[in-house]
Amino acid sequence: MPDQDRIALFIDGANLYATAKSLGFDIDYKRLLKEFQSRGRLIRAFYYTALVEDQEYSSIRPLIDWLDYNGYAVVTKPTKEFVDSLGRRKVKGNMDIELAVDAMEMAGNIDQMVLFSGDGDFRSLVEAVQRRGVRVSVVSTITTQPPMVADELRRQADEFIDLVHLVTKIGRDPVERTDRVRFQGERRTATGQTIPAGEEIDS
Repeated sequence: MPDQDRIALFIDGANLYATAKSLGFDIDYKRLLKEFQSRGRLIRAFYYTALVEDQEYSSIRPLIDWLDYNGYAVVTKPTKEFVDSLGRRKVKGNMDIELAVDAMEMAGNIDQMVLFSGDGDFRSLVEAVQRRGVRVSVVSTITTQPPMVADELRRQADEFIDLVHLVTKIGRDPVERTDRVRFQGERRTATGQTIPAGEEIDS
């Protein structure tokens, strides 16, 4: 039965954050998990993000801790700092290889892969996973200008899910968010479910 498909989620944290921000909403990760649990047998939900080291406090840490204790397999690595040709300090935090390796290892145990990213670099990964008999859904958006998803990635996917259509299912209540901003002075709950600004890392 289709509703018993074995599903795995692969979330490119920085990319999903940027996409949700462009659409003007915050993601409720508990609701996201429940939404895809309702679509089949959820085998694993991976969340990938780079972390800035040597900071006394990282704004992404509460989210990472919450995800780690609430059903997500969190994959992190330290960011790399460098200076570009114009002398500007840059932070690099690319998780593409980690995501690709996990996806290929999981391909033999799942029926559907859901990739939360619009990064065109993942097109060849999607094609390789499809050759293993896995159906691939890509979650991003084409409603922004420019679109957040690369055209070649959207065309390669078996299914494209526009994030704008998931807002009512996985979005955080904007009233709750406003209250938290007013009372806490930041857009992060005690459980860290809301993506903080610390996710904005060059990929």
